[in-house]
Amino acid sequence: MNTTALSSTLTMAATREDQPSPTMGQATAHTEHASTPVATPQELEAPDATNSPATASGYVPYVEPERSGILSLPLADLPLSAPFGWLRKGWQDFTCCPKSGLFYGLCFFLMGHALWAVFKAAPAYVLALSAGFLLMGPFLSLGLYHASRDIENRRRPSLRASLLAWRPTKGAMAIFAGVLLVLEMVWGRASLIVFAVTFNGMPSAEDTLTQLLNPQNIEFLAAYTLVGGFFAGLIFCISVIAIPMIMDREVDAVSAGLTSIRACFQNPGVMLLWGALITLCIGLSMLPYFLGLLVTGPVVGHATWHAYRAIVPAQPD
Repeated sequence: MNTTALSSTLTMAATREDQPSPTMGQATAHTEHASTPVATPQELEAPDATNSPATASGYVPYVEPERSGILSLPLADLPLSAPFGWLRKGWQDFTCCPKSGLFYGLCFFLMGHALWAVFKAAPAYVLALSAGFLLMGPFLSLGLYHASRDIENRRRPSLRASLLAWRPTKGAMAIFAGVLLVLEMVWGRASLIVFAVTFNGMPSAEDTLTQLLNPQNIEFLAAYTLVGGFFAGLIFCISVIAIPMIMDREVDAVSAGLTSIRACFQNPGVMLLWGALITLCIGLSMLPYFLGLLVTGPVVGHATWHAYRAIVPAQPD
């Protein structure tokens, strides 16, 4: 019997050795629980970068940078004396490339004689063709803008290169020319209506000046001036820096026109003075048989580039 009891005692001891100690298991579980860090709510919401497929494969997602449109381009606030500085710089550019300047001056000279020929043949269309002069002037000056940019970048200006300055942006230039052409056609129609209402028809070419200067036609002169001034101001606001901007930054026609309008509203006094100086210079150049346009035309063209550069900052390299 003692042998049986001793055997039972040994069997129970062996069974206890094979089973884990409850105290040790509880201590181990408590230790593991204490060593595990507790995640904060922010960490639970954030994705695990170490387990993400992008990090595992070495791929970093592309985040597109915030774009600033051309309409948010900052424009400079100019002093009232700025237009005189533009004319001075325009003269300096003309003296740097006189051959190219005289070529474009000859084009302005021929345009002036064409305007005079139309005035003698059909005076009712003179105001509309004056719009055409404002339309063709900036496009004809495109080569002058190109030459001024070459001088600014310390490159030698070339007449051949200036004649091809329109090619990189021919699409935008064509659209912008179409917009100005529509405005010119509306201006021409408005001038014809003013003539027809005032004179009950079109005046003859022989006594045009006599009728226009007649004191009885003061209402006609006032209406004619208001209509012409409105359309001339509209074309000036849209195109004063638009064409240099299209050539320089290669933007679309709408953005260039809206930027030009922004420049006029941001600097109304300066742009009004600039428009008055252009009118005065061109008007005085027409007096001696349009010969003054040989010099005044290219100088104003070069100066327009400097007006654009003063308003719109240069692009970073």
